[in-house]
Amino acid sequence: QVQLVESGGGLVQAGGSLRLSCAASGSIFSIKTMAWYRQVPGKQRELVAYMSIDGTTNYADSVMGRFTISRDNAKNTVYLQMNSLKPEDTAVYYCSAGDYVVDYWGQGTQVTVSS
Repeated sequence: QVQLVESGGGLVQAGGSLRLSCAASGSIFSIKTMAWYRQVPGKQRELVAYMSIDGTTNYADSVMGRFTISRDNAKNTVYLQMNSLKPEDTAVYYCSAGDYVVDYWGQGTQVTVSS
């Protein structure tokens, strides 16, 4: 089992920044990929940022140039740096870890961007 715990969400004004953290524990040796998703009530969960095993990253068009996914292997933690935040970024953000077979999910952290 892999356990993921997100933190760092909160309320921020448009144009501001937040850094989300996702701490992994358990069978972390099995993790191959990491990703951040977000979800608005009534909508499907949306992929925001993705990091493959070799460190290659991909981003949703809506966050390209504003968000950065990174990792600190020593801390077993993945981050999402969120800059130039917009009200439409408001959502619950979820950390996901994959082993090519199973995806694991954190509990989510709320990000609210005010106008």
